[in-house]
Amino acid sequence: MSTKNPRVAVVGATGAVGREMLKVLEQRDFPASEIVPFSSARSAGTKVPYKGEELTVIELKEDSFEGFDIALFSAGGGTSTKFAPIAAKAGCVVVDNSSAWRMDPKVPLVVPEVNPEDLEWHPGIIANPNCSTIQMVVALKPIHDEAKIKRIVVSTYQAVSGTGQKAITELETQVSRLFNGKDVVSDVYPHQIAFNCLPHIDVFEDNGYTKEEMKMVNETKKIMGDDSIKLTATAVRVPVFYGHSESVNIETEEKLTAVDCRNMLANFPGITVIDYPEKTHYPMAIDCAGEDDVFVGRIREDETIDNGINMWIVSDNIRKGAALNTVQIAETLIKRDLVRVK
Repeated sequence: MSTKNPRVAVVGATGAVGREMLKVLEQRDFPASEIVPFSSARSAGTKVPYKGEELTVIELKEDSFEGFDIALFSAGGGTSTKFAPIAAKAGCVVVDNSSAWRMDPKVPLVVPEVNPEDLEWHPGIIANPNCSTIQMVVALKPIHDEAKIKRIVVSTYQAVSGTGQKAITELETQVSRLFNGKDVVSDVYPHQIAFNCLPHIDVFEDNGYTKEEMKMVNETKKIMGDDSIKLTATAVRVPVFYGHSESVNIETEEKLTAVDCRNMLANFPGITVIDYPEKTHYPMAIDCAGEDDVFVGRIREDETIDNGINMWIVSDNIRKGAALNTVQIAETLIKRDLVRVK
């Protein structure tokens, strides 16, 4: 392992996920020799907090990556498509938070608790999965290892922060206007999101599913390394600011009891089990906001099939679903000596 600490670029540092990345890097005392924030020309010059200081955001250009060892990207698919290969060519390992590289067969799609070994074959670019996929596969991993998952039915209840700051503002504004007897305006979503649920995340595809739902299907198979897993998803946007929730039904080849699942999940890294229905204790979005772990509860056997389990999974979509997982990938790269520090 190198004795030098890597120089790290944070691309998209002024966005919600970029700012959370900086916060996570600081909180986890990431071993960097220097952290440098980058953004588009529009946001260049902005100050972002880091370790009690303010870092000046620099405009991202094609020559920005010289001398850097790791680049954490959260600036959208277009930026990643253009700049990630440039960074990789400059000898910088990219961990990308957009969807641009996720299904590229040459690029590993990684959740460190689930498939860290896939980092061994990275070509200079590593993809961070979709937020709703990340929290689900963390909970699926120990079950699949123990009893082999055959089929998954998942319904998601996803916070507006998954769409970005404009969606957070839209929800706030709509609630305020409704309480004051005023008409609401919907710009971000096709319908009112306040006090409503929208069974529609991202664009609809030809098969009737949304892009978000198909991301979960395809990404899960790639991360778990098993194309035989059958998965169907319904993704719903709900009027919650932070924290995605998921109802997951799993069918396995081998029999697992609810007690089996509860015990193996409780002992798996990155998971907190909250499952005391008699006390009305179960995971909720308001409890997971700002937390690192994936929270699992309502673990029970599906009485309609021989080998079925139901569970409820909740996680902070901006943190574990984006910023934290990205930083954990970078930490794992260093731990496995997969970054050549200049």
